[in-house]
Order: sequence, then structure tokens, then C-alpha cells
Amino acid sequence: MSTNWIEAIDTRSAAALASGALVPVQAEQVEIEDAGMRFIVRWVSSLAAKDASRTGANAAEGGKAKDEKTVAIPGGPRDPNFNPFLNPDPELTVGPIGDTHVAILNKFPLCARHLVLARREFEEQLLPLAPSDFSALAELMGEAGGIGLYNGGTAAGASQRHKHVQWMPDDAGNASLRLFAPGLPPGLAEQGVATHPALPMRHCFVRVRCGRGEATKVAADSLHAGFERACAELGLEAGEDGLLPPFNLLAGEGWLLAIPRRQEHFEGISMSAVCFGGTLYTRHREQIEAIRAVGPLRALAAVGY
Repeated sequence: MSTNWIEAIDTRSAAALASGALVPVQAEQVEIEDAGMRFIVRWVSSLAAKDASRTGANAAEGGKAKDEKTVAIPGGPRDPNFNPFLNPDPELTVGPIGDTHVAILNKFPLCARHLVLARREFEEQLLPLAPSDFSALAELMGEAGGIGLYNGGTAAGASQRHKHVQWMPDDAGNASLRLFAPGLPPGLAEQGVATHPALPMRHCFVRVRCGRGEATKVAADSLHAGFERACAELGLEAGEDGLLPPFNLLAGEGWLLAIPRRQEHFEGISMSAVCFGGTLYTRHREQIEAIRAVGPLRALAAVGY
């Protein structure tokens, strides 16, 4: 099936917003320069915070403890007894993508058109990414560009165990690997590896074929090979249970970036893959000062190695 993905996403988004099934995050932002790079820090607005507070109060009235961690912004709640991807909400489901995945609107999006590409059958999030995971991303990126994101495990910011990757469009203010281009070798051959001189944590860039206009099979094969190359470079090996250690992965602008993760939070701020694309998200406006005090790069380094 040939899908016009942007049209399908926008049609589903309009209906989901009208019904209340989609809960967009209302955010404000500031810019912070670090090592000559421009980072964006976004926090939820007072209106969104008020809505979240109301949600927490309603949960308390229903017999659940009122806990800030149950507030579903940004990124959504974590409930080990609920899997939103196994039988996704039809009002949020955009449609099948490839043979193994389904495209779902992120109910608590970090930007417009924020998608989850979830496997139709349950797999652990920390099982090694398969060619089919990259094929789902490659199909979408081939039409619409944007960035692919992956949070490997809770220490890397994953809110669900059900294996999924995420996609965000290439809109102003959204995460992008373009941020790092000036510090990377421009003529590097496909599957060549590089590190960025400004990144103070362990990481690996791999040159890949991906993005607007790339054939799905070509991009998927290149991304999967790049993922395996990055794992080898970083020593990310599956344990006896078959699961990899925590890490983040980003793909876009002809690059794949992998970062091993030590912990989820910096000063109470959850750091996920999107943050390594230059856009950091906080729950409270005052948390921006914790990032400003050390700089975005040191905040990101604090959750890595």
C-alpha cells in the first residue's frame, strides 16, 4: 500500500484533536548556546501544567495516589500494567507501516506530527533493533525526511517496554542531527565512524543513507548496518537474556548517532533521545536553570559515560 504519510498524519491528528484523544503539549522555550551550538529547552506552559494538575487530582479521587510522576507530560505516563501499543487506540492509529509495524500518533506529543512506530506483536524494547524496525523508519523518512529516535530502556528515557521507534518531522525547533554537522567529517564514506569534538560523553556517529528521497530498502539496510557498527564501536552487546544495555539512537541528515546511557535523569529532568538532537524538555520552567547552570552539553554528559 502506498501511503501519503503527511496527509494521513494530518487527517488523523485533526480528528484526534477534535475528539480529545490527542493531547498536545503546550510549551514555551528558550535558546542556550553551548560550544557554538544552539540548543532549545522547552517547558510546559502554565495552562498545560494546570491541566496536568487537574489530571493528577482526578486520579487521586479515583483512589490512586496523587504523584507528579503520573502526570503525562511530556512524553506520557509509565504504567507497567498497560501497553498502549499492543492494541492501539483507533483514534490515534494512522495505519500499518511495513509488514511488522503500525504508525500511531503519540498521545502526548513533543511536537506536531510526533509518531510512534510500534511493532504489531510484543517484543522487549531492549532487544537489538531489527532490519524491520529500520524499514518502518526508512519508509517514513524517505517521503518526509525528519528524524528517527529510539530510547533503549528506562535508563534511556523509554516509557514503554513494547519495542517501538519514534519519528519527528524536520520543523523549526525540533530535534535534528544537523546541529552537529560542522563538527563531523563531510566526506566520510558510508559506514564510516566519527566522534564529535564537542560531545563529552561516549558516542558514535556512523555515516548512513537515510532521509528524503532514499529508497526504503536501501536506507533500511544502511541504517541497520550502521546500528550494528555503532554497537561494535561502543561495546553494546546483548546479555544472556538477549537484551542490550541502555542506549539512545538518532538517525537523520545522513547520520546515525548512538549514545550508551548510565541513568535517565539529570537534576530530575528525564533525558531521552530527542534531547541529544538539541531539544531538551522539562516538566517545570525552573528546571531550565539547572540546564543553564552547567550548559546543555554537560547536562547530557551527566546521563551518559
